[in-house]
Amino acid sequence: MRIAMLCGLLAGVSLAASATAQEGAKPASPATIETLRAAAAELPPDGTRDADFATRGFLATRADPVIRNAKGDPVWDLDAYAFVEGDAPPTVHPSLWRHMRYLKQHGLFEVADGVWQVRGFDLSNMTVVRGNTGWILIDPLTTQEVAAAALELVNETLGERPVSAVIYSHSHADHFGGVRGVASAADVAAGKIAIIAPEHFMEEAASENVMAGGAMQRRANFQFGMGLMPGNNGQMGSGIGSAVSRGTITLLAPSDTITRTGETRTVDGVDLEFQIVSGSEAPSELNVYVAPARTFLTAEIATCTLHNILTPRGAKVRDARAWAQFLDEAVQRFAPKSDVVISSHCWPHFGNKEGTSWLSAQRDNYRFLHDQTVRLMNQGATMTEIAEAVAQPPQLAQEWSTHGYYGTYSHNSKAIYQYYLGWYDAVPANLHAHPPIARAQRMIDAMGGADRVIALARNAMASGDYRWSSDLLQQLVFSAPDNAEAASLLADSYEQQGYQSESAIWRNQFLVAANELRNGRPNAPSAQSPDLIAAVPTSLLLDSAATRFDPARFSRNHATLQVNLLDRDETAVIEANGNVMIGRVGDAASAPDVTISGPRQFMLGLLFLKLPLAQLQAAGLKVEGDEAALQAMLDALDPLPGSFDIVKP
Repeated sequence: MRIAMLCGLLAGVSLAASATAQEGAKPASPATIETLRAAAAELPPDGTRDADFATRGFLATRADPVIRNAKGDPVWDLDAYAFVEGDAPPTVHPSLWRHMRYLKQHGLFEVADGVWQVRGFDLSNMTVVRGNTGWILIDPLTTQEVAAAALELVNETLGERPVSAVIYSHSHADHFGGVRGVASAADVAAGKIAIIAPEHFMEEAASENVMAGGAMQRRANFQFGMGLMPGNNGQMGSGIGSAVSRGTITLLAPSDTITRTGETRTVDGVDLEFQIVSGSEAPSELNVYVAPARTFLTAEIATCTLHNILTPRGAKVRDARAWAQFLDEAVQRFAPKSDVVISSHCWPHFGNKEGTSWLSAQRDNYRFLHDQTVRLMNQGATMTEIAEAVAQPPQLAQEWSTHGYYGTYSHNSKAIYQYYLGWYDAVPANLHAHPPIARAQRMIDAMGGADRVIALARNAMASGDYRWSSDLLQQLVFSAPDNAEAASLLADSYEQQGYQSESAIWRNQFLVAANELRNGRPNAPSAQSPDLIAAVPTSLLLDSAATRFDPARFSRNHATLQVNLLDRDETAVIEANGNVMIGRVGDAASAPDVTISGPRQFMLGLLFLKLPLAQLQAAGLKVEGDEAALQAMLDALDPLPGSFDIVKP
């Protein structure tokens, strides 16, 4: 799963275990109760497999369920979902409720001889492999605090050992962000700890998490349920885990890179074989086969749920065809020699037959979605038509892990269409349509005004057609954002859609929307990860800064800045004109207007934090030349992105 660089806001889910109602929440309507009753009747038998696999090998968990940072503030509560017991309430899809019963398990679990997992300490799992001298850790969670707590549990339970290696399975923050909780830069530099990652890891972590971080951060608040309490009327996990931990996101650069499938390493005496699956769930991703333990880690291309081909928080569209092909390769190459198949989310599958069957079902799920979407696409269906037409086959639906607790058939079929054809459906009316506010105003006028639309929406809600009522009311809210009745009704409509959702992140999005309509948009501060920014190549940072350049605020026709980064022995040139800002690393300007010299953190302070020039000069930044030219550049940069409206214009 990809998480935006500005991950600090993703942890807005309350950490308190609670089944109390979300503020302003309404009960399930009769239509929702009936919809969920019918859904329950269509579910496969519960069985005992998942209950067994989710708890098998349990050794220990923390005595204190609350993990805190250095200041004593809570960053994670292991018991936040303790209320998920018994039958599903009328406000939660019964399939999602069942899913959370197993997903909420937490602690240290043995999965094979010499292989363990810490699960439930974050959105993701940390896999632990015993080497000759220390621990090999795969995916050190999202934040430093929970990773340190996970390692502490490992050492307390299994005996203390040093960390000998860390493996990042892919370029999403929940798989590397906790690294400084288990490793230090000094030990990596000294060769005491190896950090292994797939090819292009740093580039992809930076390009997604820096370039598009502002938009992803805000959208991710919806996806992961920011502001929602875990509870019957609130957040019910995130499909592949419970939530994203609060805390400090960190990053240490890899010391070794894997480039091809079949590549091997002997790490601290343990033979590992890698499968490169880049371009599936992440643009830089690998799977790991632990040969002595006959254990295959599928990273995130196979989990306990259908994944996202295009995550709702926004990302590059993924290749569903390649995803299915990588899974088929895993079935053919790694499953035959594996006794356990694990992933970096959810629980393992034990036994060769079970692991092979599970991987095969995952493969078929993505392949069916891809092929049937493309089949209908080539018959002229649009993405919305395809989303209505492509339904999961009954045979696949019998396997619980193919259900849409994270991704959905509807969302993924649209993503596959977008992958091949883009957003445009070839209908000329959509080629140059009015933007949302202008269109909404015209639509409301055409339907007879606000009172008429509210009446239509109430009728739709009474009949249980919340898709239509939400559509109508969203138009009215965008046309008349001060119409309190429309906003209140839209919140009610979204809420029922959330209750009916089998997908945890669809539920989150509907319920966050309802919460913001009722209680307003939170003005959470932007939470950059200094460690992540510091680890990003300078060229990408300059490109990111350029995306915040507003030519209208640039008071000069042209300016050239020479940058000398003394701590890195690196130079760069930044040129700005009336249109763009261009950065070139390794270049030197023949006649710059101004030159700055100092450690890179000073450049970050200027371009990202927008610290006053005088403050940085007092700290040691050397400025030579026309300071006014430098100030003109800085004045033209937008502040780091913060929050923005989604449910209202």
